[in-house]
Amino acid sequence: MDLLHVNDRAGHYPASYYAASRTDLAPFPPYQGAGKADICVVGAGYTGLSAALHLAQMGYEVMVLEAHRVGFGASGRNGGQVGSGQRQDQTWIEKTVGHTAAHQLWDLAEEAKGLVKSLIRTHGMPVTFQPGIAHACWTDAEVTAAHHYGDKLRRDYGYSHLESLDRAAMDRLIPSKVYKGGEIDWDAGHIHPLNYAIGLARAAAQAGVRIYEGSEVVNVQPGTKPVVRTASGHVTCDHVILAGNGYLGRLNDEVAAKVMPINNFIVASEPLGDRAAQVLTRPIAVADTKFVVNYWRLSDDNRLLFGGGESYGYRFPDIWKTVRKPLLQVYPDLADLKIDYAWGGTLAITLNRMPCFTRPAAGVYSASGYSGHGVAMASLAGKLMAQAVSGTAEKFDLMASLPQPRFPGGGGLRWPLLVLAMTWYSMRDRLGI
Repeated sequence: MDLLHVNDRAGHYPASYYAASRTDLAPFPPYQGAGKADICVVGAGYTGLSAALHLAQMGYEVMVLEAHRVGFGASGRNGGQVGSGQRQDQTWIEKTVGHTAAHQLWDLAEEAKGLVKSLIRTHGMPVTFQPGIAHACWTDAEVTAAHHYGDKLRRDYGYSHLESLDRAAMDRLIPSKVYKGGEIDWDAGHIHPLNYAIGLARAAAQAGVRIYEGSEVVNVQPGTKPVVRTASGHVTCDHVILAGNGYLGRLNDEVAAKVMPINNFIVASEPLGDRAAQVLTRPIAVADTKFVVNYWRLSDDNRLLFGGGESYGYRFPDIWKTVRKPLLQVYPDLADLKIDYAWGGTLAITLNRMPCFTRPAAGVYSASGYSGHGVAMASLAGKLMAQAVSGTAEKFDLMASLPQPRFPGGGGLRWPLLVLAMTWYSMRDRLGI
């Protein structure tokens, strides 16, 4: 079964709020015949489009092959949160790679966040960066840990953008009564994710990148002159950039062994009008401390965009049923909420939740497995792969040096083993452990 097709109509965005409110972009043609390029990019999400844009700005001839539409995958379906830091916290990173590399990785993550803001501004994208992401804690112990970690970031990394919240302050911000406190990161923020992908595509095309939609790659032949094949043509190039993330499939088994696709879901309510104040009292985004994270914000027209619940099979479940339970745990007074949109998407995770940067074969670069922290890091990943292709690989190599274990079970058993593990953590969420 193929994740590129099993839940979606070929060549169409999902029936999401983002697709309904996207800025207009004329379709790009499908690829046909035999051609050449300096670099062929597989996938037109944040990673691939950022790589293509930066490579074109360096003077390379770049081609992007996308199976459906630009931003079709996780890039056009996610929660839109542009967070700070890496996916793992700095304490974990310090223990894993040491203090020097940990500081370098923090700086890279801050560069990633700044890159999103800069790309939006420089290219006049139809996107507003709205500052503020709250980290909402379910237990007193989590609040204490969050405040101590904020102190560490201020002390050791000079990060001064965190505002600590006690329970009363959190209640004023999120009228829910279930959270014990937390913090707000005022340098992080949220965006319309699909319009950001469209903005990247426009910028790349204006820089001379040849983008082809409806052009699913079926084979990548590595080597001194890699060949990328679709059903209706092939491209001979000097380098290939794999940017399919959770939709990469088995195009490269080395990446597939370390990166696992999973599904996540979002609903969008009808416009709430005055009821919006029952959800959030400020225009921020929120993510909580559940293992299967709940995340939400208000849209520009005051809809509740609420993400929650995961599945680990191929087909999406009943999405509203999946998201309704965590939503009502947070907002029990919204039981009568009318839902206008419900959609799912496939992202990718790694065992240690840090992204997988690798050169999996001769002439091939890959970055994926952002584990829910991909808006900023995927944008930077594209830039770092572009730099590596051009001969400046220090930052790419730093990310690639992170230990990245394979999923147990190989291609046949890794998915059922992941389901067992995720079921255990979901049970811990339900029991409050």
